[in-house]
Amino acid sequence: MKLKGVLIMGFGGPDSQEAIEPFMTRVMGGRQPSPELLAKIKARYDLIGGKSPLVEITMAQAKALEEALQNHGNYRVYVGMCNWQPYIGAALEQMVRDGVDEACAISISPHRSRITTDSYEQELADAFAKLGSEPAINRKFEEIALAGDWYDHPLFIGALALNAEEVLKKLPQREKVHVIFSAHSLPVSYVEGENADPYARQVEATVAALAPRLGDINWRLAYQSKGGGQGQWLGPTVEEVLDQLAAQGTKDVLVVPIGFAGEHIETLYDIDIDQRQHAEALGLNFHRSPALNTSPKFIEALADMVRKTI
Repeated sequence: MKLKGVLIMGFGGPDSQEAIEPFMTRVMGGRQPSPELLAKIKARYDLIGGKSPLVEITMAQAKALEEALQNHGNYRVYVGMCNWQPYIGAALEQMVRDGVDEACAISISPHRSRITTDSYEQELADAFAKLGSEPAINRKFEEIALAGDWYDHPLFIGALALNAEEVLKKLPQREKVHVIFSAHSLPVSYVEGENADPYARQVEATVAALAPRLGDINWRLAYQSKGGGQGQWLGPTVEEVLDQLAAQGTKDVLVVPIGFAGEHIETLYDIDIDQRQHAEALGLNFHRSPALNTSPKFIEALADMVRKTI
């Protein structure tokens, strides 16, 4: 039976305190973070356990996906990260060593942008070309198929809805809860012009599919985790929406992170600590639905994408 290899590609995260500086340097395109920035980032990681859980979560997602695919053929699932170990190139080399006959790759980032899925795919293309230039490498598969985007996949939307519903049903006066759908902000220049990322359109499409699944709710789309670059960024920010809701007399808010497939610094610190403190200072009751992690319905979505690709 042919061995089918599946590569999950992700952004990556530092797996120790020592990894934070080289990770940041890679994310910043080779520029070392200033001592002030590095100290600030390390302090944030200290508050969530000293490292990112993202690689471990992605490994768990890979294991769950492999199990979900076993009834459909001989699959093996690998993990490759763009900005930290295990790197995409190393995962590709392992697929070759394992004798994979057919291969596909899928981004674990729900919405395509030049700093996520596009970067992963370029990293993969470069690694694939490098392997092809080495005659000693006996690669069985002639190409690696790309699974494509899944921001509006019904099972992905269903998994988000299920996580949000689990929180909503525990809250009194559900009809008065205001839901904030949250995604990572990007510079506006990335989503405008001839070479615009589809990111903002895809985020809006996710919300358009998700909001009706939660019934008659009040909701807003907001962006978070703005970087330090100059110029205008996608907004409004979560904090700006919290300010508006508090001024309107809202009491309960639920943040639903739609742009993050696994818990990491931007959920565990930016939402659970920073946004929560902002909300509570305004007198708001703050709630958050979990990231998808190994949600069975989410794993089903990935498995469906893989089966349609390879």
